[in-house]
Amino acid sequence: MSVNETTVTVMGWVGGEISYREVSGGFGVANFRIGTTPRHFDKTVGGWVDRPTTWFQVECWKALAENVRKSVQRGHPVLVTGRLKTTEWVDAEGVTKTKTVIDAFSVGHDLARGTTAFTKSPRRPYSADISSLDQDPTESGEEGAPDFYPGNANDPYEPDSQAA
Repeated sequence: MSVNETTVTVMGWVGGEISYREVSGGFGVANFRIGTTPRHFDKTVGGWVDRPTTWFQVECWKALAENVRKSVQRGHPVLVTGRLKTTEWVDAEGVTKTKTVIDAFSVGHDLARGTTAFTKSPRRPYSADISSLDQDPTESGEEGAPDFYPGNANDPYEPDSQAA
């Protein structure tokens, strides 16, 4: 994570279908909207009142995108954590447009609202040549460097039988 990034966690409901596509390099990207409607107790009416719904666009990449595509559906209660990212472009009329999205690190079902079943993802393939495990390849800063590598004691993709 970089300095001065705005990180947010949003609790809400998936407001539409999950859009999934593969971009150059074969990386998957999933997009969806999440709506959150705050409620407050209004003494004048003697009950709970909904405030206006706020909508956020969520963008997920790589393994997270694939898992979201397989696990999340319209109407599911979810928790999304990520960084705010603003994209700028010029439309066909020459007008500059901006869009702010949540670039998600993590997406999960809100277990305060129901139950879910977890299925561990298979180990991600690792094709880079590692001549020595003394150096963590994720420290190289290379795009596409794996989050974990063979020999990492914290590798969550190790079979349970090898866990300490």
